[in-house]
Amino acid sequence: MAEAPPIPPADEAHLRVLVADDHPMWLDALARDLDGAGIEVVGTAADGPQTVARVRATRPDVLVLDLNLPGMRGDEVCRALGDVPVRVLILSASGEQQDVLDAVKAGASGYLVKSATSAEIVEAVRATGRGEAVYTPGLAGMVLGEFQRMSHEPEAAARPERPIPELTERETEILRLVATGMGSKEIAAELFISHRTVQNHVQNTLGKLHLHNRVELVRFALARGLDLPE
Repeated sequence: MAEAPPIPPADEAHLRVLVADDHPMWLDALARDLDGAGIEVVGTAADGPQTVARVRATRPDVLVLDLNLPGMRGDEVCRALGDVPVRVLILSASGEQQDVLDAVKAGASGYLVKSATSAEIVEAVRATGRGEAVYTPGLAGMVLGEFQRMSHEPEAAARPERPIPELTERETEILRLVATGMGSKEIAAELFISHRTVQNHVQNTLGKLHLHNRVELVRFALARGLDLPE
């Protein structure tokens, strides 16, 4: 399967979203909320195979994906779309650790539980389109903790720490902050630069390292043994 190229930030003024959920009332309500917020809903789907087919046909910027779909689980949908330049925001009733980790390891950009408000979901969709990793409070730390654990497994620990010659000093600095779970606006405030500049550095880093999203950047940073800021 061919790999998808790095995904540039979506145009927020013309954000295109596909929503997948097997509960018709929830699906319709979510689509209405997004449409009411000025986000174009290019389609909906009610099962896993239908989701994969419709994403390939419509090429949305963001897929809002329920985890427990008939036919294919959410993590299976993510893997099936690994060659498509779409960001995936999981929106699930489950906040179980294994469900979250399975989805993120499969390529999901973020994970919200369905107890989030409509306004929080809309903002999470916009942030996902910008390339930010969005999580229900408490889940981001769990995901980062798992990646840190993975980085200390024998295979990773055997690799010597070494510099990243492909990156500039600023790109490396931003990579360290991305690996802590910070979004573009938070990094911009930390470094006293614009969030657009942060986004440009992140996209340049993705391109140089042949990675596709912030989840992969976190894995890369931990595998390289980069010292993360407190």
